[in-house]
Amino acid sequence: MSTIFNYKNTSIHFTSTGKGKVVVLLHGFLENLTMWNAIVPELVKKSRIICIDLLGHGKSKNLGYIHTMEEQAKMVKALLSHLRLRKYTLIGHSMGGYIALAFAELFPKTIKGLCLMNSTALADTETKKINRDRAIKAVKQNHKTFVRIAIPNLFSEENRDIFKTEIKQIAQEALQTSIQSIVASLEGMKIRKDRTELFQKASYPKGLILGKKDPVLAIEIHAKLAESTDVKLVELPDGHMSHIENKEALIIALKGFVKICV
Repeated sequence: MSTIFNYKNTSIHFTSTGKGKVVVLLHGFLENLTMWNAIVPELVKKSRIICIDLLGHGKSKNLGYIHTMEEQAKMVKALLSHLRLRKYTLIGHSMGGYIALAFAELFPKTIKGLCLMNSTALADTETKKINRDRAIKAVKQNHKTFVRIAIPNLFSEENRDIFKTEIKQIAQEALQTSIQSIVASLEGMKIRKDRTELFQKASYPKGLILGKKDPVLAIEIHAKLAESTDVKLVELPDGHMSHIENKEALIIALKGFVKICV
């Protein structure tokens, strides 16, 4: 069921399907809730699945110049409280993972499990922050060019031809995102906190799904988040877009993770 929720006089689009324990799916930067279309039919067999268009993405409206991860998390919490849901498993792709971590910090007693999918608990490095600023400048100059370059670069190099049709579709959807919404997310990601300790030490189940050829997150750096911890690490063969590049393996990993979040 597709529905609109009002948050601070801003329209938020979400879907709610199925019954059982609640799983909340948070998409990434320049994406929308349709990225989960292949995943939901598998997870909904045993769970209630909530998919949300994050602030400024999909059919959800923009809220200001900057969308911090904390503001996004508060929006998600307001929506879940509106639905009278008290405990849930969060699965976040890329930026969605950053938001899930902010949510876990703000509302720890509501979390049954937290899975970072092609995401990290680390903050941006100084180099990455500089690159965010460059991206903001590029978006303001020509956001269409920015999007058309950015989307293919999320896939492993060899997959850019294999998934040419999917890349074109994602880019077309991303181009519907306003310039201000793109900038607001880039600004928010740039200033996000390091939440490594929170992720590693939380008592609920934690999952980390990484692509071995991810052009955005170097696996040798980010896999260390799981070392000497109880974080369940799954390494997939390809890039940042595991829901497309390694769909079947990802579904198996997510179903396995949700199963242990009781």
